[in-house]
Amino acid sequence: MESAILCPLCSTPSDLYYQSRKKTFLRCCNCSGVFLHPAQRLSADAEKQRYQFHQNDVDDKGYQAYMQPLTDHVLANHLNSETCLDFGSGPCSVVAKLLRDKGFSMTVYDPYFFDDRKLLLNQYDFITCTEVMEHFYSPLESFTILFKMLVQNGKLYCTTRLYLPEIDFSSWFYKNDATHVFFYTPETISFISSKAGFSNFIIEDKLIVFEK
Repeated sequence: MESAILCPLCSTPSDLYYQSRKKTFLRCCNCSGVFLHPAQRLSADAEKQRYQFHQNDVDDKGYQAYMQPLTDHVLANHLNSETCLDFGSGPCSVVAKLLRDKGFSMTVYDPYFFDDRKLLLNQYDFITCTEVMEHFYSPLESFTILFKMLVQNGKLYCTTRLYLPEIDFSSWFYKNDATHVFFYTPETISFISSKAGFSNFIIEDKLIVFEK
């Protein structure tokens, strides 16, 4: 008999939530996160290949429009002289391109494509983390690292699709990406904000802003 599977975020024993022929998802009763069974995660090589296949064209107007709520927030709240990092940029970063076009000196970090660990020792006025948090194997550890990289009153801008009560998980397209391993509810975001040490957060559809 398989031992209890612990939530990757809060280490609480979690219950089976949804199972298909190829995938098993569990849900945590403590933080309300939903996650892929850890044994079904891709290998590092397979994961990198998927990211290379899904890289976004920085000139894609549709994806630029998708990122506009985030860039609008940044432009309204930050000067282009501030220090900024795009965390989990992938092989090419649409957000970095858009903000560079506005005069920001964006630094990019990605564990597969731009793995300069020294960048993680610095502090930044704001960090962007777009379509990345659903890939975190250890969400609280990752958010704690991001928190530490922010200056006091700094902001972390994330985008993801939250799992909401009105969504039918069985037909939800977002779970079908093999690299998506953790899904967040609004309750999960509140849990992370508190545990990682953020002073506040806001949710605006696919945009989540954490404030230090």
